[in-house]
Amino acid sequence: MNSHYTIVIQWSDEDQCFVVSLPEWGDLCHTHGDTYEEAFKNAQEVLELLIESSLEEGTPLPKPNTFGQSFQVA
Repeated sequence: MNSHYTIVIQWSDEDQCFVVSLPEWGDLCHTHGDTYEEAFKNAQEVLELLIESSLEEGTPLPKPNTFGQSFQVA
């Protein structure tokens, strides 16, 4: 499934794993993985489930965070 949602992957010293956030889906939407690749794969699976569930329930999908084609730096 091709989507344009944000996936943030960060190392957690406290948890000793890569922690993943899916910010468009809320503050509590997280997953993790022992490797970066595993964390990314888990994020993709969670994202697919979130999209499928929303579509089945008729809930609107959150708007993806996007960057414009151009931006100014002051």
